Amino acid sequence: MSTRPPADNVRLKRAYEPSAAEDGTRILVDRLWPRGVSKADAALDQWMKDIAPSTELRKWFGHDPARWEEFQHRYVEELHGNGELLGQLRSLARHGPVTLVYSAHDEAHNDAVVLRDLLLEG
Repeated sequence: MSTRPPADNVRLKRAYEPSAAEDGTRILVDRLWPRGVSKADAALDQWMKDIAPSTELRKWFGHDPARWEEFQHRYVEELHGNGELLGQLRSLARHGPVTLVYSAHDEAHNDAVVLRDLLLEG
């Protein structure tokens, strides 16, 4: 049996978008709380600060698309040292929809994208 969750079960959503029933389990995957979002509006089930990129890596990346490729490599390295949390996420996603909530403006170049891709690799 594959440990990979179904692709449809791992979703991404900005913290500034309203929650929806189809989001399933909503998990904030940023180290910092999204600016201007109340706990009620965030409607989170969990906040996995420790799965987010390290402060050093986040600051180095600075959401610069020119650093995207290197950021992905470095973040995946960090994630491999966080097997327990990855395992928890995979397990949740195998049993139902999980939405990785993030606050970055760039929907294509952020830590949640890297995390989703790694989860779906199995």
